[in-house]
Amino acid sequence: MHCPFCKAEDTQVIDSRVSEDGDSIRRRRRCLACNKRFTTYETVELRLPQVVKRDGSRTEFDLDKLRTGFMRALHKRPVPTPLVDDAVATIAQQVLALGEREIPSRRIGEMVMKELYKLDKVAYIRFASVYKSFQDVDDFQDAIKEVQKPSGKK
Repeated sequence: MHCPFCKAEDTQVIDSRVSEDGDSIRRRRRCLACNKRFTTYETVELRLPQVVKRDGSRTEFDLDKLRTGFMRALHKRPVPTPLVDDAVATIAQQVLALGEREIPSRRIGEMVMKELYKLDKVAYIRFASVYKSFQDVDDFQDAIKEVQKPSGKK
């Protein structure tokens, strides 16, 4: 850690404390060259993977875009916002847990379908119709039969 006053590279940690919320560590440091003291904070940095689209292009994983997809599928459906937030958080955790640098958009779409299936069957069919590019009424009928199965797992 460089000293912010004299730019020397040698500093000494005098005191370390965990923040009240437990999300960071506060460190008091002393520069060994100029003897001045300063504070640094250490936090965890989580990097979400790049999303590889069908055409091969790559983009940053975007939680807002994920939430928008849920909200479009759930438009005018009786699903409370906290449940949507939980579903978005579940997918973000699953993506982080993969530990991959890249993830295919198709895999994220499958995760969204799984969460929508649990939240609302109509929203699931809405999303599936776009995601799976339904071509005719038969595709919709197949999806409806799938959600009507007593033990239909998604």
